[in-house]
Amino acid sequence: MEGDEVKRISRLTAILIQLQTKRRLTAASLADKFGVSTRTIYRDIKTLEKAGVPILTEEGKGYNLMEGYRIPPIMFTEKQANALILAEQLVLKSKDASFVQDYAEAIDKIKSILRYTIQDKANLLADRTQYDEALNQKRNSSNLSDLQNALTNYKLVKIRYINKEGITTDREIEPFAILSADNWYLIAWCRLRKEFRFFRPDRIHKMEVLSENFEPHNLTLQEYFDKYQ
Repeated sequence: MEGDEVKRISRLTAILIQLQTKRRLTAASLADKFGVSTRTIYRDIKTLEKAGVPILTEEGKGYNLMEGYRIPPIMFTEKQANALILAEQLVLKSKDASFVQDYAEAIDKIKSILRYTIQDKANLLADRTQYDEALNQKRNSSNLSDLQNALTNYKLVKIRYINKEGITTDREIEPFAILSADNWYLIAWCRLRKEFRFFRPDRIHKMEVLSENFEPHNLTLQEYFDKYQ
């Protein structure tokens, strides 16, 4: 019985972290994550509510925390949060399952103390970042952080780009996703070519993040690959 109570306390803590990490969660998704029944999750939510945690229930949609409820031991800037998300993508490629699990749990705890606005941007960046294992690739771009920031804030970017043939062009681009295979790549809508293009950040000779916002491209990274690749 004592072991069951310890598990329950651990689960309640983890549920609170999940609620602080995500905008909205369903009982079914929590039950699946923790390997328990939805009835157990309902009881856990009631327990947290009785403990004073302000959980809001949206009928048919799930649970979320009241805006402003936080346990904030530290705060991260948006760029720091973006760097953590990129690090998470690297760690997820590790062949050590226990290491991946430990890091994923740590990232959840870190995300839980981010403000909602930064959480949303961090989750967007996570959805729009893909990393393929390439241990020996060169890291010679200083533009990645600013490109991440432009991507999550839908900011137009003006670049002077040198292609593989050495031809230089000035372009305005709308950052969409960041990938890594043999090198870092940015997928962006190019206003000059009027289509999505791949850009290597290390070939960007000059870059300026403009104050102008662009209209978000409402498709996931997978939908982009299905449609354009």
